[in-house]
Amino acid sequence: MTVRVDMAAVGQLIAEVAAEEIMPRYARLAAGEIREKGPGDLVTVADEAAEHRLTPALAALLPGSVVVGEEAAAADPTVIKRLEGDRPVWVIDPIDGTANFAEAKGDFGVMVSLVQKNQTLAAWIYDPRHQAMATAEKGGGAWLDGQRLKVASPPADPAELSGALLAGFYGDPELGKRVNQRRDRVRPVKSLRCAAAEYVRIASGKMHFLLFSKLMPWDHAAGVLLHGEAGGYNGYVDGGHYLPTRLKAPALMLTPNEESWNGLYRRLIEA
Repeated sequence: MTVRVDMAAVGQLIAEVAAEEIMPRYARLAAGEIREKGPGDLVTVADEAAEHRLTPALAALLPGSVVVGEEAAAADPTVIKRLEGDRPVWVIDPIDGTANFAEAKGDFGVMVSLVQKNQTLAAWIYDPRHQAMATAEKGGGAWLDGQRLKVASPPADPAELSGALLAGFYGDPELGKRVNQRRDRVRPVKSLRCAAAEYVRIASGKMHFLLFSKLMPWDHAAGVLLHGEAGGYNGYVDGGHYLPTRLKAPALMLTPNEESWNGLYRRLIEA
């Protein structure tokens, strides 16, 4: 890492903000405290309050750093361009899985990552309901509450690969059609509707693959690092590996290793 931060201090901050701004509103949101930013894209007062607290506090932990928060970027799309500079950038998803949070059922989490020069240096994924913290530091492994994480070993038969197909294929309907027609070539598992939970699930060895087509950095920078530090492999289906600044790609696929990635590509993606 070219930049070092106190991993525990960041984790403590995230947990405190979740305890004070998110959980007191869980299952207590009034109708006027939930709204749509876009079709099917919800935001609540808890998302906004948590990001409002995290933004200055994270910036203070690392002088010279800047912040890209999901809600700030929704209000001002130019905010995301901060990722293109040389300064360290905190990337915040104050509540990932907002629909689950708003319905008071299912998984949700807080995702924070530290990015510099298009490289993710550190990651935190926090589950406020169970007070579980997953962390990763580039070159330092992936951890869940002090236990080292390791991706699942791939099966010998690619048909036995299990995972979540979290992909609407917004920019490539033909690819979406192809994947949907081939779902029975693998073992798809039910989506948790929460990238934070999906990334912890795959990094913990509970499934083999994830396939995403919506690629905003607050949804993926932390999770891709967690998965990679747990031993996993990632690649865009049109070539190259994950970059926080690459927002438009047909899909991103994560697997235990390159061999299983290639096998899954042939089964699901290849024309």
